This record gives sequence, C-alpha cells and structure tokens, in this order.
Amino acid sequence: MSLTQDAIAEAPQPLGPGALILVVGPSGAGKDTLLDFARARLRGNARVHFARRLVTRPAGAGEEHGTLSVEDFAARQGEFALAWQAHGLSYALGAEVAAQVRAGDVVVANGSRATLPEARKRFSRLFVVHVSAPVAVRAARLAMRGREAEDDIRERLERAPQIDLQPDLLLENVGPPETCGARLADFIATHAPA
Repeated sequence: MSLTQDAIAEAPQPLGPGALILVVGPSGAGKDTLLDFARARLRGNARVHFARRLVTRPAGAGEEHGTLSVEDFAARQGEFALAWQAHGLSYALGAEVAAQVRAGDVVVANGSRATLPEARKRFSRLFVVHVSAPVAVRAARLAMRGREAEDDIRERLERAPQIDLQPDLLLENVGPPETCGARLADFIATHAPA
C-alpha cells in the first residue's frame, strides 16, 4: 500500500507500528561505510529496509542517492516522510519509508542530528545510532572522498549540532569497518520483526 502526499502530510498519529533507525553523526565518521556493511549482512531480511535518501546534489562520489533539483524538492515537500537541510543541501526520506514503517517493518536511514526533534514527532518508534570518529580521521576520510573543497571540509568538521536524544547505540568508528558494521547490523536485527 502506498501513501499519498495528503496521507503523510495529515497523519494525525506518529508513523508506526514499525520503526525508523536513524544513523547520525558528523561528516567523515563513516556512516555510509557502516550502512553498506549492515545492508549486505541483512540482505536476506525482507522486514528490514535501507532508505535511499533524496538529495539536491548531483549523483557522483559517495552514497547512492536519489537526485532532485531544488525546485522539484520544494514541489514534493509534502510527500516526504522526513526532510531536512544541511551543508547547503536539502535531504529527504521518501514516501516509501512511511509505507514500510506503517507496514510494521524497520527502515534504516542515514540521517541528520539536526532533524531528530522532527523525527521524534513523526515516528512512534525511533532509534538513534550515533557514529563518531576523531577529527583527524574524519578530515582524512573527507579529503579522500574528493567531494568537497578544503573550505567545505573545514566547515563540515566544525559543524556539531546538539543531539536532543540519548543515542540508543554509540559507535566510535576507528578500527576496521567490519567491527562497527557488525555491531550496527546486530542492533538493526534486534529491532526487526520476526
């Protein structure tokens, strides 16, 4: 069953009975790498979905995402399950996320710390995974991905929005990605329906 734009915009109750697991943390902490690992590990679980974000950024290096123009993003604003602004870009989780959560499934998404208050209002079951890494490690990772200029990297490293929720899982991502990736996959599996 798909949700219409009006159904999402006018939903009187938070979305449920499924759950949204938002993986948040500073740029360069390795969220996409850990999500890729967990996605591969949980591939056989039909009740776990990994959201594909919509971003007003051209397709290219980094995460696989849906691309929208600024105008298209604004026109579709009412249909998103969750939307936010960061780093001069607009991000969203599409209507399919709301449908999957309403069906009782678990959706895992790369999110933003700044959107947690809104996510808490929209989803009846929200779990937060905070991924962190030392600044020097993050700076090296950001430089390696080659997506931002030096000034943009510096700005990303300085950005530190407050988290209004205590994370349900905290991952210090400094060793082999398999270590934290396995912890993330286990956490997701714990919250997935049988």
